[in-house]
Amino acid sequence: MSGEVRKVVTLAFGCQMSERDAETLTALSVKEGYERSANLQEADLVIVNTCCVRESAENKILGKIGELKKLKEQKPGLIIAITGCMVQQPEALERLQKRAPHVDIWTGTYNLHNFPVILQQIGTSGKTAFVCDKPDDSAEEFFLSEKGRLQANVNIMYGCNNFCSYCIVPYVRGRERSRRPEDIMQEIDTMVENGCREVTLLGQNVNSYGMEFLPAYDFADLLQEIAQIPKLWRVRFMTSHPKDLSDKLIAAIAAGNNLCEHIHLPVQAGSNDILHKMNRRYTREYYLSRLEKIRQQIPGVSITTDIIVGFPGESEDDFRLTLDLVKQSNFSQAFTFMYSKRSGTLAADMPEQVPLHIKKRRLQELMNLQKEKSLAWRQKMLGQSYQILVEGPSKTNSQRLTGRTRSNELVVFKGDSSLIGTITNVRITEAGPWTLVGEIS
Repeated sequence: MSGEVRKVVTLAFGCQMSERDAETLTALSVKEGYERSANLQEADLVIVNTCCVRESAENKILGKIGELKKLKEQKPGLIIAITGCMVQQPEALERLQKRAPHVDIWTGTYNLHNFPVILQQIGTSGKTAFVCDKPDDSAEEFFLSEKGRLQANVNIMYGCNNFCSYCIVPYVRGRERSRRPEDIMQEIDTMVENGCREVTLLGQNVNSYGMEFLPAYDFADLLQEIAQIPKLWRVRFMTSHPKDLSDKLIAAIAAGNNLCEHIHLPVQAGSNDILHKMNRRYTREYYLSRLEKIRQQIPGVSITTDIIVGFPGESEDDFRLTLDLVKQSNFSQAFTFMYSKRSGTLAADMPEQVPLHIKKRRLQELMNLQKEKSLAWRQKMLGQSYQILVEGPSKTNSQRLTGRTRSNELVVFKGDSSLIGTITNVRITEAGPWTLVGEIS
């Protein structure tokens, strides 16, 4: 092996914060002498950053871990590292280790900074598991400033204080912890100097950013400061909790030249009874009033959402209220899910669990409705020109380019590769439920 380049392949499952953690683990591996690769067959180190929000995600990850066993048999020197939320679940480590003894490293969400040390330990003492009980705030500063990277995710906070009754996140990512604004600004400044032109600010609930700071400094303040960074063309963020979406924040988005007109605002359900059981701490009426305020102040804004069907105790009337809210809300897109039990959450032990066949039927009905709404939303864009940040070749047609509007609509169009990384005017010629087709105007 002396002199050979070691390759690292990283697989990320789940949310954008999981993707950002995977990027960090890859960057730390590169510092330890590994080279990035997308080819599993040539990997010397495979990192699987996991998600445990839904059972379907966990089952998919366990399947992938099982597949890696065959690769390990073919290449005994391969190091397999399983990281992230699934490992951080209470009492999960022993169960996972028994299921996958071929895995070399198990490490959770609180100790990314220790990954280089863990890699070094593998070389001296063999298999290892390192799962912290609580986060080390001083170790949650990772600057990723890869040259030539057009878009990047930036963590502005960690953890969650909301304890929605269906959600495991507060148990695997801990309580809310906001990064200092000067550290965030420094990271973004460095990214921009290295060619980044769009950043997405990440947090489980970005609207509660900075609540622990004295003197007062909140998410709206942070956005206003980031909006002043020269050569940063676009700023996005996710996820927002409706109960914390302030008038000040709406005004800041409306005023910021590079703050994109897109807000992801998960509603989860349209029934007040179900929202109460979910511990969401707002009503449907309040949610709809926030949408009205947003649309009054931010013309052309795109609002996307998350919705869960089949939550324990959800009656047919409750579900109809969700459909009614979707009809009123005109979401450009909705991410829809069947309720999935997560051990350790309050909802897992609630009575009146909804049968699977009912959940499936409700999900399909909701998806059909949102498909109609999404198509109607995009058809309104026909014939109009939009500024598109050109991201690269289309994943489904390499002869075409792809990019997004400021409101986060995906557009495919013919164009020369020299346009990648630029902002180009594109007129919309075709509209489907999920994608737009256009031509350079």
